Amino acid sequence: MLNVSKKNHSSHNSIRNRQGRSDIKSKWPQRLSVRILTLNRPKQLNALNSNMITRLMQLFLEYEEDPNVKIVILKGQGRAFCVGGDPLPVFRDIVIQGKSWRVGADFFSEQYKLDHFMATYSKVQISIGGAGISVHGRFRIATEKTVFAMPETELGLFPDVGASYFLSRLPGFFGEYVGLTGARLDGAEMLACGLATHFVPSSRLNALEADLCKVGSSDPVTFASAILNAYTKHPKLKQHTFNSSLRRLDVIDRCFSRRTMEEIISALEKEATEKPNEWISATIRALKKASPASLKISLRSIREGRFQGVGQCLIREYRMVCNVLKREISKDFVEGCRAVVIDKDRNPKWEPRSLEEMKDNMVERYFERVDEEDGWEDLKLSPRKNLPALIIAKL
Repeated sequence: MLNVSKKNHSSHNSIRNRQGRSDIKSKWPQRLSVRILTLNRPKQLNALNSNMITRLMQLFLEYEEDPNVKIVILKGQGRAFCVGGDPLPVFRDIVIQGKSWRVGADFFSEQYKLDHFMATYSKVQISIGGAGISVHGRFRIATEKTVFAMPETELGLFPDVGASYFLSRLPGFFGEYVGLTGARLDGAEMLACGLATHFVPSSRLNALEADLCKVGSSDPVTFASAILNAYTKHPKLKQHTFNSSLRRLDVIDRCFSRRTMEEIISALEKEATEKPNEWISATIRALKKASPASLKISLRSIREGRFQGVGQCLIREYRMVCNVLKREISKDFVEGCRAVVIDKDRNPKWEPRSLEEMKDNMVERYFERVDEEDGWEDLKLSPRKNLPALIIAKL
């Protein structure tokens, strides 16, 4: 749900759900040069539904065309910024209600179009926490409460929303590690690897927001940079073993640079034999718990993303997700949703059951155009003049 409201102004603009609560809140400061959008599904951790995606696209387009708007701030209500797209409606539509897989494909199509629009946005976008719709923006703020994770391989899916673009641009092979294992990163780690551009204590966010609203006639990029730099801190990475992946980049690069999933796991197991520790054991467990099909297509997706632009990545990811939804190669997405979201037994029965059974020709099919006679097309992205705003800082 998205809340759209005007700060220091009596007028409000919002989209409401069936219970009358606005999905998106938007605020306009008095000089109308800043827009503040708040995702407002706190009980669902602000997971995006179709209405929210449509409304966000409308608002971002409106603001881009408005010469008065200089800065757009995106944040979430409650304890989470956004956990990404909501898989439950897709699961219910195509599994429980028996609707065509095209219904789910339409959802992903609109979400990917929004991701591309935000990645090439001409106005200054400042996102407070999260991934997906925030990570493509120019400025990405993390706090001590921020948690980043892309656990799609545990759901029988793959890191999408342009993840093959931004994960492949993280230092070394850290993107492969994050995307394949679903590793959780805190705000300090996000800043260190470049997923976040700034770290601001949560107690200072209201003051930061108020100062950003004073942009006036200033150049918005220069102004926002100066304000954010004044508020940002440089937290130390945690020292304890389990959550110290950035202190193990040498191991990550040695293992996750291998050509295949089988070789990656074999390299990790060799490391575990020579220098056993809880972090590497947890990494191996995470990979062995994930869908073998998801692991193999995710690895190839990230590797291809290294040589593609954000638009190319989203077009390819759309092909992949359509093949996932069709369930002709594997039904792991349905099984993953059942095990993790519906029954919550966390005991999925993957098919294929092992990496060895997931053959190369099966992987190849996920990257091919969907063979449909009823007019299926590749994702159509509107031409954009602006280059992607994503900048990943080096460690």
